[in-house]
Amino acid sequence: MTAVLERNRTATADFCTEPYEIPWAAEARFFVHALDIAEGTLLTFATEISPDGLHWCDLDESVHAVSTEGVRSWPVSGFGQWLRLRCRVTGENPVAKLRIYLVGKS
Repeated sequence: MTAVLERNRTATADFCTEPYEIPWAAEARFFVHALDIAEGTLLTFATEISPDGLHWCDLDESVHAVSTEGVRSWPVSGFGQWLRLRCRVTGENPVAKLRIYLVGKS
């Protein structure tokens, strides 16, 4: 199963993706596709989990940095019920165009 969490989002400030309920999945993977990213822009992503889709905490201490165009991916395990990504956007005049996917597999 592939869910599109963000489609052609223009990121200029911090944001969180739409949450996705995926308790049936034995494994999951996030894909972040930076379609366009301004020079000096840095995006840092952290995986967040929730028991109810309302209250969130970091899954672990891992942070995934994106500063160039292309696709990045990382696996997620031990997540329970709900998943989303938190993104911090930094730089002098930060802007990036993104697609973000969540893939789940039983």
